[in-house]
Amino acid sequence: MATINPYLTLDGTCEEAFNFYKSVFGGEFTYLSKFGEMPPQEGMPPLSDEVKNRILHISLRISPDTILMGSDFIPGTHQQVIGNNISISIDTKSQVEADQIFNGLAVKAKITMPLEETFWGAYFGMLTDDFGINWMVNYDDPAKIQPH
Repeated sequence: MATINPYLTLDGTCEEAFNFYKSVFGGEFTYLSKFGEMPPQEGMPPLSDEVKNRILHISLRISPDTILMGSDFIPGTHQQVIGNNISISIDTKSQVEADQIFNGLAVKAKITMPLEETFWGAYFGMLTDDFGINWMVNYDDPAKIQPH
């Protein structure tokens, strides 16, 4: 069965925010990567040093069943408006379940990233449903998990 976790998107303050949340909730970051670790993207200009230091993805375990996740966005690619800076992240137990959930949510949705294999080893996609809710669907194949 899938699990659901909040995913926050921030404008350059993700690391600061998550250090604050860590001080409130305790725990350790289970994953932290920055845009500078991302392979170059075809057709995209090189990232500035400021963007390279922004958070690509961070995870903070809040409880055995809940992970607070987040990232910064690249300036010029997203306009942060209170309300669009949070997504619901669904972690599935299989690729089949990921496909089923993503395709179900995709009816009349704006797909922002098709469900596909990623450079970090996950099967992942994002969309905004017909009601304006942002969703992320993820499957981490245990055989492809990259240690950090």
